[in-house]
Amino acid sequence: MSKADHMLSILWMLKQRRRTAMELAEELEISIRSVYRYIDALCASGVPIFADAGPGGGYSLPKHFTDAPLFFDSEEKRALVQASAFTRGTGYPYVDALDRAIAKLKRYSNTEQIEHMERHESGIETLYTLSAPLEHLLGELELSIANGNTLQMEYRKGNGETTSSRSINSYGLVLWRGQWYTVAYCHLRQEIRSFRVDRISGLLRTQTSFVRPTDFSAREFLLQSLLPDHSKIENLITVVIESSERILNDLCSHWLFGHTLEHRTKDQARFLFDETSLFTYVPYFLLPYGKALHILEPLALNHRLAAIASELSLHYETL
Repeated sequence: MSKADHMLSILWMLKQRRRTAMELAEELEISIRSVYRYIDALCASGVPIFADAGPGGGYSLPKHFTDAPLFFDSEEKRALVQASAFTRGTGYPYVDALDRAIAKLKRYSNTEQIEHMERHESGIETLYTLSAPLEHLLGELELSIANGNTLQMEYRKGNGETTSSRSINSYGLVLWRGQWYTVAYCHLRQEIRSFRVDRISGLLRTQTSFVRPTDFSAREFLLQSLLPDHSKIENLITVVIESSERILNDLCSHWLFGHTLEHRTKDQARFLFDETSLFTYVPYFLLPYGKALHILEPLALNHRLAAIASELSLHYETL
């Protein structure tokens, strides 16, 4: 048996009744020294084992100790409490359950371990700006993904004025740039599409079931839908930007520019964009850099930036 198996066996034996080190050693067919070592390891992992000396003594567990805890080391406990911090404000539907799990983890930890967890927990915070409470919708979508239930969805279009009703098989949830998306097969369009969760006005679980595609990644689907198709490279436009190494590093760290980067030197970077992205999204990403960068090609992108800047100037001059 492995060390973990022996430790679990000791836990289950102590849950039944108080036992001496000799009794544990005999039942597990190990040495008393090994018993002491496993008891020390259990205590170090946060298990509250009582040791009573003298006649009738031995090892025991407190009465409230009804669940065998997992053997988390200090790094694993730190990771768990910090991971819980990342869910705050995201709309994650199981925050209360996570709080209960963390409370249970602390309950079976000693004072030193609790102080260690809380020190690391207090240093992690997140900032999200969700437009509306989404816990109910996210919870329903997560259950649909896990159980394979088709959902009837009421969905508002981007203009917010019209609503469409459609059936979807939700394959996954993605939190991207402060927005939750569900990637789902749309029975109306008969294709996989992505939907913003904050635009869903209603969800109804149906009796129809589906099988989620094996190894499907909602994250990869969403990402690929936002990026140019490099298999059709002849339709892509080359963008060459010159700037300082610091500015280019910052620009290339952006998800869109990082994924479209074709070649990079210290002071120059070459990207490949489809026409729609180039003239719809790219100019607004570049505007905040002002005169800190130069667009060497295409000339049309310079003209687009100039037009946007002129429109902004005219707008604020006429206010």
